[in-house]
Parts: sequence; structure tokens; C-alpha cells
Amino acid sequence: MQSLLAITWDMGRGIDLGFFTIRFYSLLFALGFVLGYFLMKKMFEKAGIAQEKLDSLLTYVVIATVVGARLGHVFFYQWDYYSKHPGEILKVWEGGLASHGAAIAIVIAIIIYCKRVLKKSPLWMLDRVVITVALAAVLIRIGNWTNSEIYGDIANSNMETVFTNPARERILMNFDNIFESVEFTALDKKEITDTLIYPLYDMQLQVLPQVSKEKAESAIKSLKPYFNDRLDREDKNILFSTSPITWDEQKKNSVHVEVLGVPRHPTQLYEAFAYFLIFLILYRLYINENIVQRQGFIFGMFLILLFGFRFFIEYYKEVQVSKEHGQGLLIGQYLSIPLVAIGLYFVATAKKKKS
Repeated sequence: MQSLLAITWDMGRGIDLGFFTIRFYSLLFALGFVLGYFLMKKMFEKAGIAQEKLDSLLTYVVIATVVGARLGHVFFYQWDYYSKHPGEILKVWEGGLASHGAAIAIVIAIIIYCKRVLKKSPLWMLDRVVITVALAAVLIRIGNWTNSEIYGDIANSNMETVFTNPARERILMNFDNIFESVEFTALDKKEITDTLIYPLYDMQLQVLPQVSKEKAESAIKSLKPYFNDRLDREDKNILFSTSPITWDEQKKNSVHVEVLGVPRHPTQLYEAFAYFLIFLILYRLYINENIVQRQGFIFGMFLILLFGFRFFIEYYKEVQVSKEHGQGLLIGQYLSIPLVAIGLYFVATAKKKKS
């Protein structure tokens, strides 16, 4: 099929300042909390609640989000690994966060917060905080997209995306003593197979001055089987074509290799769009005085809408860990089912209560 909007995401993970890299994901993650803070500020002002209690809430939610998301990934997805390497659990910067774990931790944190600080029903608070969580989820998923992670399965689509940066990182990580840089330029060519249309790219590798042409070509040839074997591997994003290696006559020590970009569903963007719609729906429910008095209703709708969509979108995602290959349902789907059921319970039992 011909895609309507083919995207090549070729940028790095952040802005390199030389001494420090500002990651796009970190900026968007932080922005989610900032916007959520100001939204909650308006809600607290409307309810006549003191500002200092909002500051305490931010602390509770930030800690719960980070700790819960990390532990969720550890226990739900890779306990077999982390049980043998407990010291790795603290390395959050290396990736591995699970939204289901964050959701559970936030609920626990809100219950504690309401008991110690707010002196209100946890459902009163949850009905409001989930609106900000939905908004933050939009920015977090955009951050995942910029970070070239949690992407969709291999397929042509109307918004297919080729993530070239993981291939660049893989090459430089394993051959930093041979290649100085890796750049991708989209070519006006495609390779059509029975199942996929692959866009072609010119991959230009800058060879370090002290490295011979023979050694560089040998390294490139050793890369080909890594990228071309096992199409189901999680970091599969380019394939080497059959075209020969060519050296740039005008640019010293620069070699060109034609590669095929592996098209994927940009499920991060699908999720970001869905979560924005969920945010709008929840906020519309909040400004309805009759609905907002039914404590637990908005919280229940959040669970139904967000994790109902999470169950659906998993069908289009690349598996998160290798043990998910061949499973009928993925881990994220198993985790979403009880949360949707809990949401249905709260929606069905929500009644008007005094705040």
C-alpha cells in the first residue's frame, strides 16, 4: 500500500550541549507535570483549597509516577532479568518504564495524600488528577516517539515511520573505533516485496582517518548479517540492500551503503492522539456539575477509556520483551483487562456525594 504520510525520524535523542545532552523525552516528561500542575491549580482554586497542599500533591505524584513506572517494568516485564541483577533496577536512565505500574502507584499515592494532607475522599482527588494524567500521557508518548522507543510493529500504513537513529546508535556503539558518524538520506526509490514497501536510504559512514578502507569495508560487511537476520528482532529498523559499497570521491574517508528503511506503525503518535481525546472527554465531564458530584465516575471513565485503548493498540505494537513473541495476548493487554474492569465498577457505582 502507498502511505499518505511517510515519516523518517532521524534525529538523536536530544540536544547535545557538549558537556550535557538535554533529552527530548525528559523535556516532554517534565512539561507534562508542569501543565498538570497549572491545571490542578485551577481545580484547587475552584474548590477553595490552599496552594501549599497542591505543592505536596506534585511531590506525591512525581515520585509515584517514576517509582511506579520503573517497578512496573521490573516486575511485569523483566523480573527474570532484574531478580538476578537487582542493582540495575535503579538505572532508570537506561529505559524501562511501564504505565500500568505508574497508574497503580499514583492511586496508592493519592490515597496516602488524601489521608495525610487533603482530608478529602481519595475519589474526589482521583476524579481530578486523572485529567492531568491523561494530558501528561500525551506528552510522554510524543517523547517515546522522539526517543525511538515503544514503536509499532513492522507494517506499511498511512503514517508509517522509519526510525533510523537506533541503527546509527548500534553501529557507533559497536564500531566507534572505525566510524566517526552515520547519516541517512532518503532516496527517491522503494523496494517492493510481497508484503512490504521499503523506502531506500543512502547511509553515509564517516570513517576515522587512521582506519584503512579494507578495515572499514570489513566492518560494514560484518554489520550486514546483524541487521538483515531475524526480522522479528526488536531493534530491526534498517536492512542492507544488495547494492555495492561505494566510496565518496569528493569527501575523504566517506563511504556510502544503500539500505532499506523498515516501516513501522507510529503507535506512540496514535496513543498521543487518543490520550488527547481522552483528556478532552474527561475535562468535559469535570465541568459538568452533575457528573463531577458522582465521585469515582471520572476516575472510572479514565480507566475504561485509557486502558481500553491500551488493550487495542497493543495489537499494533512491537513486543516490549522477547518473551512476548508468540503469546496470544501481550503483557500490556493482560494488565489492562483488570484496570478496565475496575473502571466499569466505579462508573456503575458512582453516586452523588458531598465533597
